[in-house]
Amino acid sequence: MSVEIERKFLVIRKDWRASADRGRQLRQGYIAHDSHGSVRVRIAEDRAWLTVKSARSGLVRHEFEYEIPINDAEEMLAGFCSGILIQKTRYRVTFAGKIWEIDVFHGPAEGLIVAEVELQTVDERLELPPWIGEEVTHDPRYRNSAIALMPSVEMAEPNPQRDPADGIPPLARLELQA
Repeated sequence: MSVEIERKFLVIRKDWRASADRGRQLRQGYIAHDSHGSVRVRIAEDRAWLTVKSARSGLVRHEFEYEIPINDAEEMLAGFCSGILIQKTRYRVTFAGKIWEIDVFHGPAEGLIVAEVELQTVDERLELPPWIGEEVTHDPRYRNSAIALMPSVEMAEPNPQRDPADGIPPLARLELQA
């Protein structure tokens, strides 16, 4: 078991791309999700994992992650996760000594870009990059398990922190669309 201490933010500008790695394609689905935690299957290119996460307590949650055969993961996604899937490209950017993971969502969540950073302690001081916007760590709408259930993402209410020249859709809030 490991303990995950993580913060999540909206990305409001695209200048992070200049220092990002090549990115990798991720597909993931949720076998189970409730107020106690979630069970996720993830495929990242030619590798796969089964992950069990507890519910978040502040910034902290427990995580159990096991690498599994990719064929098993494909079967789990097809058999247990129908309609509860996420497709995204994950990039890594180093800023002020921290590795930021930036997820660019595809499919129904197209246009959503979030950045996550793991901390060593809950009170660790964090220098925010200039492309970071609103913190959404505690907003349940931005959990991957919630995004997987959304039929689409509505872009609304322009974000005053956003640079309009960047061409990134404003993501002040997410709503379900029928």
